[in-house]
Amino acid sequence: MKFCSECAHPVSLQIPPDDNRPRYVCSNCGAIHYQNPKMVIGSIPAWKRDGEVRVLLCRRAIEPRYGYWTLPAGFMENGETTTDAAVRETEEEAGARIELGPLFSLINVPHVHQVHFFYLAELLDLDYAAGTESLEVALFKEDEIPWPDIAFPTVEYTLRAFFSDFAKVRTGDGGFGLHTDDIRKRMTQAE
Repeated sequence: MKFCSECAHPVSLQIPPDDNRPRYVCSNCGAIHYQNPKMVIGSIPAWKRDGEVRVLLCRRAIEPRYGYWTLPAGFMENGETTTDAAVRETEEEAGARIELGPLFSLINVPHVHQVHFFYLAELLDLDYAAGTESLEVALFKEDEIPWPDIAFPTVEYTLRAFFSDFAKVRTGDGGFGLHTDDIRKRMTQAE
């Protein structure tokens, strides 16, 4: 940040009184500009039939990770709830209509200043299509998922937890839980 969004004067990085972190502060109007993590919100759109489950994935048409597979997700917008964002992102990226379920995973990604939330979701029909940010969308059973081509560690973590929980549901040994994790490892270019 170079200029104050309140008065357009230059800002400098300093620790304000009664604070413990460097913040961008305007010496002209005194505004303190806090920078906080962004929220990435998505869904796990599932199609369940005859004891099997398939998950709808999107192949990315944008960077980062162009051409890799992901769950439909994106940045939450101002004025939205997390559930609004999950439904909107699923519609935008996968053209899919869903019935949203409970929060399934919450993953902190501090090195990129993000928190990722994924909700369980049931596909209402099979009328889906790639949005502008997706090259294609497709349903996958667990053994069909292109695991080496999953875009982000948060998506892989969420998918593995989802299929593990689904196996417990199918055998009557449990249900879907809330999964949390902290992913601190940076992705390398080869990943």
